[in-house]
Amino acid sequence: MLAAPNLFAHRPDRSVRPKAAPFLPMSRAEMDRLGWDQCDVIVVTGDAYVDHPSFGMAIIGRLLESQGLRVGIIAQPDWSSAEPFKILGKPRLFWGVTGGNMDSMVNHYTADRRLRHNDSYTPNDEGGKRPDRAVIVYSQRCREAFKDVPIVLGGIEASLRRIAQYDHWSEKIRRSVLVDSKADMLVYGNAERAIIEIAQRALKGESPKAMTDIRGTAIMRSSLPEGWTVVDSSSIDDPSAPVSPRAAGADRMAVRLPSYEQVTADKVLYAHASRVLHQESNPGNARALVQRHGDRDVWLNPPPIPLETNEMDGVYDLPYARAPHPSYGDARIPAWEMIRFSVNIMRGCFGGCSFCSITEHEGRIIQSRSEGSILREIELIRDKTKGFTGVISDMGGPTANMYRLACKDKETESVCRRPSCVFPDICKNLNTDHSSLVQLYRKARAVPGVKKIHIASGLRYDLAVRNPEYVKELVTHHVGGYLKIAPEHTEPGPLAKMMKPGMGAYDEFKRMFDKAAKEAGKKLYLIPYFIAAHPGTTDEDMMNLALWLKRNGFKADQVQTFLPSPMSLATAMYHSERNPLRPVRRVGSEMVSSAKGLKQRRLHKAFLRYHDPENWPILREALKRMGREDLIGPGEEQLIPAWQPVGATAKPREKGGKTFLTQQAGQGRRVVPPVGNKPAGGHPVRTERDGRAGRNGKLSPKAR
Repeated sequence: MLAAPNLFAHRPDRSVRPKAAPFLPMSRAEMDRLGWDQCDVIVVTGDAYVDHPSFGMAIIGRLLESQGLRVGIIAQPDWSSAEPFKILGKPRLFWGVTGGNMDSMVNHYTADRRLRHNDSYTPNDEGGKRPDRAVIVYSQRCREAFKDVPIVLGGIEASLRRIAQYDHWSEKIRRSVLVDSKADMLVYGNAERAIIEIAQRALKGESPKAMTDIRGTAIMRSSLPEGWTVVDSSSIDDPSAPVSPRAAGADRMAVRLPSYEQVTADKVLYAHASRVLHQESNPGNARALVQRHGDRDVWLNPPPIPLETNEMDGVYDLPYARAPHPSYGDARIPAWEMIRFSVNIMRGCFGGCSFCSITEHEGRIIQSRSEGSILREIELIRDKTKGFTGVISDMGGPTANMYRLACKDKETESVCRRPSCVFPDICKNLNTDHSSLVQLYRKARAVPGVKKIHIASGLRYDLAVRNPEYVKELVTHHVGGYLKIAPEHTEPGPLAKMMKPGMGAYDEFKRMFDKAAKEAGKKLYLIPYFIAAHPGTTDEDMMNLALWLKRNGFKADQVQTFLPSPMSLATAMYHSERNPLRPVRRVGSEMVSSAKGLKQRRLHKAFLRYHDPENWPILREALKRMGREDLIGPGEEQLIPAWQPVGATAKPREKGGKTFLTQQAGQGRRVVPPVGNKPAGGHPVRTERDGRAGRNGKLSPKAR
């Protein structure tokens, strides 16, 4: 793997570095109290300002502060004019613009494009406090406020829209957000290395627009730089051949993607571009990517070098206030409430699930913190976080159990182009030993004042089954009533398009889970999550999933429908009807069907909620059309009854019927075990998954 200078190598002497601010200022009065006449960098964000390392603006702000810079925050400004963007004055070096911890369109709309009326990242869960396509709107207002100040985009919204991308809400291909925002630079992925280099070079008088060689950034170019060669992959033939990172000239070689105009006009080229983009995602061998937009190129430098453990520790050890800004008073910020007693122990995910944005943003190389740093944070929560009762709500990350897992050989890792380390099978070169995580759990439980540590991050159960000691440790000490995992589907077709393991791994994990629970003397439940209408899913697949749910006594409440998020492989399948996991051809490509019409998407959701009388009419109609009328009737082996209760879809109740009610709550998807089952505490077992959250219910990838 390529080396990089230590993240904190540029840290100035303490004698000249300003004292850390209690909170990064959001007003001129706060600047005055700090003795500041001007901010060096002002971060504009679509989220409320919470000074905690789970929030992107806090990480970037505190990191720049550690470099001796003065950083201000403008959080959720009124975007109707430029005036709110002038509140802190003119930034000396540049604007940092982010939509927040979520893409603003995902934040605003459901998978069926219905407007949401709340926002977990806003005080009192109030909706409407950020614009659609926030980074574009914020950039326009920043330019209006101070037209000569450079603008640097970052965060998840910028990261996932760095090239031409299919936009589910307009059903069109949109240009790179760098083009539409007219910003000077875009930072994608984990931004710590890039933002420090940008700041250091800006201090020397260099404009971000002229910083053309920083990894993890995108800039606009009018021509190919001198000394560079381009591999043309803008047409449909074999993707450009892999190049060893040590090959002569590999570090000055770019791959040309099909242009914005080409992928707009040709869905096959869109699928091809998606495949090439994902092949060039390993920091060890990725080349620069070039995509034409009109008469200029969007130039993407290779991905950032992952942080080492000591650098991760440095980021998480920065002097965060670990609380929302005082200006919010007693307002409740749901996203903060969700994570304030949790600890993030790692970043990244090598699962590569095609529908998930974690890998596109954080990468597939796991970046882990040290035990010491994690234990220090637990002590900080104990000592400084208001309301702590001794319970750590989660200790995980994008997944619960990838801590310190990595390729056994760095040389192999540096040349690998697999999109997943665990699909179709777990790679033989992957270290799957969970002993470091087991040791961490034991040390964390021993911290004075800690009564209980829950593991709420989504568990990768195909890895867990290789570690019986881990499963026993987890079930014995860290599961309170139920544990959520995400098979996502039961049928081979959809699972292959998702890059998820088959149900054999789920069955094996359930066996181990139940055995460990019995040995611990606990009554625990496994809660599976599923997605409706994922590309490659047929009506028959959803029917079979519904039958599996009924056989196993599960009743899903508030299910999740596939949402085509920008730049994911599954979105490429959805839009192009081709499978970019395989070579894309004009003739002979693997075709992928998707549920696109509202009627079919509702049918797929209805199969997941087979128990709801409101869905019985549409399911009866579908089963008859599918030739499966045998599944309509009163038998245990049948899916739905032939009668309709009074009040459900305003149809008369048939003789012999009975009312069947389901629980309704939340915005996510939840699965309720068989009626009457309760955990040790005596409360109904259920969990929920916010449709706007990241995979497995965690907060979305951090907007860094």
